[in-house]
Amino acid sequence: MSSMPEAGTAPTLEVNGQPWPWHAELTLAALLMERADDAHAVATALNGRFVPRTHRGATALAAGDAVLVFSPIVGG
Repeated sequence: MSSMPEAGTAPTLEVNGQPWPWHAELTLAALLMERADDAHAVATALNGRFVPRTHRGATALAAGDAVLVFSPIVGG
């Protein structure tokens, strides 16, 4: 999990291991839109916990959060 940014730096969060700019009122759904991800084709996790598609709009992100965006594997 990433830590809070150092004083004097712009706040960020981590998306798939890479820094991403954080801003107030950023939700998981808004992040996917900013990244141009197909929200219906990806799965998401926040700080190691799965976030259902229906909860993304209400899932606020904070500076220092770790987000994982991935393509789910279907089948058995």
